[in-house]
Formats: sequence, C-alpha cells, structure tokens
Amino acid sequence: MKKRAWIVFLDESGVSLLPEVRRTYALRGRTPTLRHRLNWKRAGMAAAPGYHAADPERGPRLCFHLKPGSYDTTSLIEVLEQIKTFYAGEPVVLVWDGLSAHWSRGMRAWAAEQDWLTLERLPAYAPELNPVELLWSAIKTRELANLAGDHLADVADAAERGIHRVCSSEQLPWSFLTHTGLIIHP
Repeated sequence: MKKRAWIVFLDESGVSLLPEVRRTYALRGRTPTLRHRLNWKRAGMAAAPGYHAADPERGPRLCFHLKPGSYDTTSLIEVLEQIKTFYAGEPVVLVWDGLSAHWSRGMRAWAAEQDWLTLERLPAYAPELNPVELLWSAIKTRELANLAGDHLADVADAAERGIHRVCSSEQLPWSFLTHTGLIIHP
C-alpha cells in the first residue's frame, strides 16, 4: 500500500524595520504617531503549512524559517532540507507559486534527486489559493501591525510570536485552507 502524502504549501514574505501601518483606535484629538528609523534592513520569512491527505486527524503542521535578506535558490533548498527533516522523510507534495527561484535550473535538478518530494505549481496570479498568504496577513495585522522596532531582531521576534500563536490554535491553520476553497482529497 502506498503511503499518503502531506500536502504542503510554501511561500515567502519579508519584514523590515519599516512598520506595517494599520488602522488603530486612539483618544479623540490624540492621533497616534509612529516613530521609526528610516532603515531598509530586511529579513525573509518562509512558511510551509502542511495538511495530511489521508488523515486529517493528524492535524495541520507548520514549518517556519527566518533569515536575514531574501531567498534565492540555494537558501530555498536549505528550507526544503529542513522540511524533509520536519516531515521525517514522509512523502510531501509541495505546492508553491511561480517565483523564479522555485523553478530555476538548480532547483529542478535538486528536486529531481528527491524521492520524497513532488512539486506542484499554483496558477499564475492566484494568491487567494495559497493558505500561506492568509498566514502572512494574520501575522502582519496583529503582531507586526504598527511595530516600529529599533532592530531587525525585534521584528523577527514579533513574527515568531505570531507563528507560535497560529501553531497554538487548532482551528486557525485549518481556517487558512478552508478560506482558499481548496479541498484535500485522500
């Protein structure tokens, strides 16, 4: 009998020292002011929520990676190696978008050597089909909203707190998948 695979969605996003400006409440006549250093230091985040195709009782799993700068083919291969360890070599169907690093020659060559991994591409211009986009929205509208950190570590810590909040909820990761309208069939 063939083992059932995990369906894993992967996406990257970035955070910086520039705050994610969001609407907030304040006393009348006391407009809130965000003071920050005009600094473009950035960190890249990659998240990969996984849903088991045959056994929803196993629950969703979330793999998260954070690094200074942005992602390229080499750093994405490192993330995929961590996903392989995270899922203990179980079969994974990885669904991601058309970012050039996802489909580069080096990535395709590496993926061809992996017996645990199958790559699938989301349709172009369809972020609404990716549950990770909803994860980013949840974190950026709560933990990162109006955060004017002095150091990139402050912003990274807030992002990690958001990931822990999502992981501690049994329903939130499922709601991301449900909101896309996608259904995982065994």
